[in-house]
Amino acid sequence: MKMIGIGDNGAAGLLPQYIEWIHECDVLVGGERHLQFFPSFKKEKRVIKGGLSALVADLQEETRNVVILVSGDPLFYGLGSVLAKKISLEIYPYTSSVQLAFSNMQESWQDAYIVSLHGRSIKGFAQKIDGRKKVAVLTDDTNSPQAIAAYLKRYNMTEYDAFVAENLQGEDERCRFLSLDDMEQAPFSPLNVVILKQRTVIERSSIGIPDDAFLQRKPDKGLITKKEIRTLCLQELELKETSIVWDIGTCTGSVAIEAAKIAREGAVYAIEKNEGDLENCLENQLKHRADFTAVLGKAPDRLEEFPDPNAIFIGGNGGNMEHLLETCITRLQPNGRLVMNIATIENLAEAMQHLKALGCEVSILQAQLSRSKPILHLTRFEPLNPIYIVTAKKGTNE
Repeated sequence: MKMIGIGDNGAAGLLPQYIEWIHECDVLVGGERHLQFFPSFKKEKRVIKGGLSALVADLQEETRNVVILVSGDPLFYGLGSVLAKKISLEIYPYTSSVQLAFSNMQESWQDAYIVSLHGRSIKGFAQKIDGRKKVAVLTDDTNSPQAIAAYLKRYNMTEYDAFVAENLQGEDERCRFLSLDDMEQAPFSPLNVVILKQRTVIERSSIGIPDDAFLQRKPDKGLITKKEIRTLCLQELELKETSIVWDIGTCTGSVAIEAAKIAREGAVYAIEKNEGDLENCLENQLKHRADFTAVLGKAPDRLEEFPDPNAIFIGGNGGNMEHLLETCITRLQPNGRLVMNIATIENLAEAMQHLKALGCEVSILQAQLSRSKPILHLTRFEPLNPIYIVTAKKGTNE
């Protein structure tokens, strides 16, 4: 069984050997657009529509000579990677849409970051591309060039200019360099690829964003996990690039924002009971280019809306600690880590009791830190509130 990549120029872009295989086969499988390129083929044609399970089942039973047509490179966000796991295939790729777009742009692409928004949510796009010099984006009707431009402007990612390639190798091919403002207003064909390129270099922020860089509730300034404590907590969470993270009692969103920048191929979910703090968190997301889910509520309520996490941070529990910790540890994935900030000895003792009863391996870091502060021409130290950082690791058999 052969799988052949094809472009929008149809048979004109295929090698003679590929065309021969197509005409010799008993069954030609492909999308309606691909099959229309071969009107003279009179044997069985099978259109790929809807779910793939029925197609896979049919192909697994098929004994005749089959050729499957797919767009571009079948192993580049294509059908090839799905079918190759189920049936024996010979795969013959065509040039991918991204290659063709960069070729028209006359720009190298070995250093490009490639992301597909085709059939996917745009949630998390900001932190995925933040600081990237070149980004290739596969689009769809929802995540169109216009929608992408509006999104980037919302997160103040205006260092990017765009190149949009439409109907590549088709009769209506069109390629344009555009500003984000122009891309937001222009019409486009549904078949397009967007290339984003930094006009000016913007570097990502390093870990430990200054406290005063976050919008905070006034006049109660200080309801934030301080930079030094935040950094220690992030280290204890042991986040990976693909981690799923919960931030409970997110307040300004400082921990969630830094977590999103580390786990930028994963996802962050935050909950906050105070409406004003949640508004600040949402504004801080825009300011710091971190796009994650943040909801209003008091945990453990609404945690069922979140997927099971690899890491959980609890900045404040607001009472009901036993039920909250039981919910969190139950949902935490094997070998996951829960980190809590605790200010009082009583709460520390209670947390230890519950976490050990839940079978966790628990460690505590007592942090007593001071920052230097000028006084006239001298320097003194101003202490931060002492804090207990409790880390609970879940075993593999929970």
